[in-house]
Amino acid sequence: MRAVLISGAGIAGPTLAFWLKAAGYEPTLVERAAAPRSGGYVIDFWGLGYDIAERMGLIPAITAAGYHAQEMRIVGVDGRRIAGFGTTVFNELTGGRYVTLARSDLSRLLLEKISGSTEVIFDDQIVAMEEQADGVRVRLRGGGERRYDLVVGADGLHSSVRRLAFGPQESFEKRLGYAVAAFQTSGYRPRDENAYIIYGQPGRMIGRFALRDDRTLFLFVFAADIDDVATSPGEHNAVIHRVYGKCGWECPHILAALDAANELYFDRVSQIRMQGWSRGRTVLIGDAAFCVSLLAGQGSALAMISAYVLAGELLKADGDYQHAFGAYESRLRVYIGRKQQGAERFAAAFAPKTRSGLWFRNQVVRAFALPGIAKLAIGRDIADRLDLPAYDWRFPG
Repeated sequence: MRAVLISGAGIAGPTLAFWLKAAGYEPTLVERAAAPRSGGYVIDFWGLGYDIAERMGLIPAITAAGYHAQEMRIVGVDGRRIAGFGTTVFNELTGGRYVTLARSDLSRLLLEKISGSTEVIFDDQIVAMEEQADGVRVRLRGGGERRYDLVVGADGLHSSVRRLAFGPQESFEKRLGYAVAAFQTSGYRPRDENAYIIYGQPGRMIGRFALRDDRTLFLFVFAADIDDVATSPGEHNAVIHRVYGKCGWECPHILAALDAANELYFDRVSQIRMQGWSRGRTVLIGDAAFCVSLLAGQGSALAMISAYVLAGELLKADGDYQHAFGAYESRLRVYIGRKQQGAERFAAAFAPKTRSGLWFRNQVVRAFALPGIAKLAIGRDIADRLDLPAYDWRFPG
């Protein structure tokens, strides 16, 4: 049996494990977190990622776990609507194959799908790799060594596998000039069910979204320099207070809720740009290989696409991993490049850095209510111009 070690149990890793089993491989997942992650932010899920989830039999569970937001609403300092549009726009652009759900819920469903068929090691990570003629010798933080035929980095923007196999992150990271933070709280008022509520000032945006069980998710996006995003976790709240402390709207109440929260997601907004996604017996997928940035809204779907194609090409190549890695990259390189270019345009729309930029963004959002305008403005970024390959999967039975 061909043994593959996958670093990362978020989205790309469990998806790859599922399809590698269907390709006749024996995957193992290792995840540095002590347990499946919870909290975090919500994602909009559509396109080829949705198609792959359907092939995995996950759409009923995703639909049950997800939300079907009806409106994106931009408000002013007094809370009154100044722009927005109904999410029927996205339903039209995606043929109704569209859902909003917590990224942690998607990860949980993927892990449940491989439960019992794939070894998953939590609270551990790869700390050293040595490629040999017949495989890769791997040392884990928890001690001991293991040998695998292949190693896959599915461990996100800050991939340890990429660092070990290719070099430091700064060699491949393109920072987009923003930082992002998210947290959840309970009992917050007001609540606007099934609506994204967004308030912005130049260089900063805050979004509010009502979750089940009387929880509310808050998302911050703000222009940031290196000092803002290089702080220690204990200083993240102070950074957000500094950026939003003088903002109006509900910001004082939101900052009070932040200080009482148990968990805060905080990171810079970046892309990963690499000349090649494989080296020897090591290959990268998802954000580890080509992060388009969190603000692009398609990272999870692209992670699933890359996992599906890599597993399919390994199946097709019948053990010739070098050929499979080349075919995987050849199929996706141009497609991913277009997504990264679109993500750069999209990131600036979240938190325009000038008042004129905010005004223009709001005019564009208002225009989305007109037939055909949304398709003209963002249709090319949402559309998936890629034919998902068909592979001769070897499902048990």
